[in-house]
Amino acid sequence: MSEPRIVVTGMGWVTSLGHSLDSVWKRLLNGESGMAATTRFNASTFPTSFAAEVKKDYDYRSFVKDPAVHSTAGLNSQFALGAASQAWKQSGLAAAPPKDPRRVGLYLGAGEGVLDFDHYVAIMLHAWNAETGKVDGVKWAAEAMKRLGRLREIEQEPNMPLAHLARELNARGPAYNCLTACAASTQAIGEAFSILRRGDADVMIGGGTHTMIHPLGVTGFNRLTALSERKGDPTEASRPFSQDRGGFVMGEGSGMVILETLDHATARGATPLAEVKGYGSSCDAYRITDIQPEGRGAAVAMEAALQQAGINPLARDAAGRPPIHYISAHGTGTKENDSIETKAVKRVFGDLAGSIPMSSIKSMMGHLIAAAGAVEFITCVLAIRDGVVPPTRNLRTPDPELDLDYVPNQARKVAVDVCLSNNFGFGGQNDALVVTRFTP
Repeated sequence: MSEPRIVVTGMGWVTSLGHSLDSVWKRLLNGESGMAATTRFNASTFPTSFAAEVKKDYDYRSFVKDPAVHSTAGLNSQFALGAASQAWKQSGLAAAPPKDPRRVGLYLGAGEGVLDFDHYVAIMLHAWNAETGKVDGVKWAAEAMKRLGRLREIEQEPNMPLAHLARELNARGPAYNCLTACAASTQAIGEAFSILRRGDADVMIGGGTHTMIHPLGVTGFNRLTALSERKGDPTEASRPFSQDRGGFVMGEGSGMVILETLDHATARGATPLAEVKGYGSSCDAYRITDIQPEGRGAAVAMEAALQQAGINPLARDAAGRPPIHYISAHGTGTKENDSIETKAVKRVFGDLAGSIPMSSIKSMMGHLIAAAGAVEFITCVLAIRDGVVPPTRNLRTPDPELDLDYVPNQARKVAVDVCLSNNFGFGGQNDALVVTRFTP
């Protein structure tokens, strides 16, 4: 018995460039940037004082049935609710919900909610004993009991977006969350795809949500020397594949997709937007923060996804084109990632690598960490739909050692039928997805 075909029937996102599918896509194709001075906290003393924040015009309450149900939701859950509601509506499931909610599942790559730092600082100052130079534990506990809410503390847990989505969409089937750093939502979509293929659900909500635009998140990445510290215009700071690249810009938001078996989608009259054909996952087994220098883990993930999709990476297609028509690159803009990803793509595609357009939307909407893969997967589906691929912004000084086609600065018309979406995370996590044009 052949495995079922899996199609995408809905998509949604909440990003620094907006929170409607087509308006954000238009801005990406125009090469616009969502980066500006950080407002979520006072970052004036930090080496990086800019980010790609979701703007203040976003209000999750306009997307949900009963906002009171989600009144304690952290930012990660608020982003997820908006993105998933868009995807659910586009799929047609909002108007005609599935008959058996036990066959509707979720697989997210979600990070922590924003911590109440002002509360924590106030508690510490209240309990600080200047004479002893220590925190008075009794005073700390008493003040914490006054200031910290039980539900707000629960909302810091990375599984809470899943709980909010399950309740909002009445999804009672398989429920999972992974937090594999920057590869999390690519892994989540891939695992959701796998659950559908093995028959454990009819519909899966897959994607990611995250914000690390808070003092601890920015401090950590600054200490890792992963963030751009470029002075001047924040929109110029993210420069993937450029010779003068200096790190990524922190982003935030959510991307969600609705995946279904083709039989289920067809039975309810849904319109497939694209088809997921392959998923690959691997680990570098190298170091916690460094990528294996030759890109062996990234190559393994890409090769596994291509093999599952039945694609020979070294052979042109029937029309004489490379077997992949667009690669959504991880493309963080760090010295290490961009060079090693380039090596990995060459390792997989050989002499054909230079003929494949490959770009990074992180140059425009920042790095959404756990949610990065989902929004980048969505751009692949839109590239297939519209026959155009987004540019890599700020690529005006090419690195002579990076010689692939990174679609610099301007979107490009390309006949796109097959895409590869890559994401790699700390710990050596590598995940890749193959998505194609749907043909009945």
